Amino acid sequence: MQTVFEPQLLPFPVMETPRLILRRMNAKDVEEVFFLRADPEVNKFSLRPLATNIRQAEEFIQIVENLLTGNEGITWVMALKDAPEKMIGNLGIWRFIKEHYRGELGYVYIRSFREKDMQEAFNEVIKYGFETLGLHSLEANVDPSNHPSIKLLERNNFIREAYFRENYFANGTFHDTAVYSRLANKLRSDKVF
Repeated sequence: MQTVFEPQLLPFPVMETPRLILRRMNAKDVEEVFFLRADPEVNKFSLRPLATNIRQAEEFIQIVENLLTGNEGITWVMALKDAPEKMIGNLGIWRFIKEHYRGELGYVYIRSFREKDMQEAFNEVIKYGFETLGLHSLEANVDPSNHPSIKLLERNNFIREAYFRENYFANGTFHDTAVYSRLANKLRSDKVF
C-alpha cells in the first residue's frame, strides 16, 4: 500500500536567520499585506488582480490561516529581527501534491528587500520543506520574464522543468509559465529543458 504525504504544520515553526525572523501571519499584518498585494511594482509579474481595499488583505490573511490549520499550506511573514512586527514579504509552501510528496513554493517581497536577506529566508524554508516536512520535491511557477525570480531559483539549485505557452489567462490575455523544481536529494540535475 502506497503511503501519502501528510504534513503536520502546527505548532507553527518560527524560524530565525542572522538578520530575519520568519513568523506566522496575523491580523496585525493587514496594512503590509495590503501594500504587497496592491503595489503594481511588487506585483509586476503576478497575474492576480491588484488589491484595491483592505478587506481583500483581510481575506488573504484568512486564506493563509485556513491553509495552515487545514494542513494544506504554510506561509511565513519575513521581517527584520530589529522590526519583527513589520512584514517585508512572505514566503511559503502550498499546493501540496500529497501522493507525490511535492509542494509549490511561493513568495513576494518589497523591492527594497535585499537579495541577501531573501536568500536567508529561502534557505530556511527549503530546509524546512525537505528536512522537516519530508517533501521529495519543491516547484515554483514563474513568469518567464521575471529574471530576478528565476535567478533566485537557479541560485538555489532549482532547474527549469517545463515551459507552458499561453497556459494562463488573466487580465484579458494569455500568459506563459515556466516551472522550476528542486529535488530533496539532488543539488543539480543534468537534464535541463
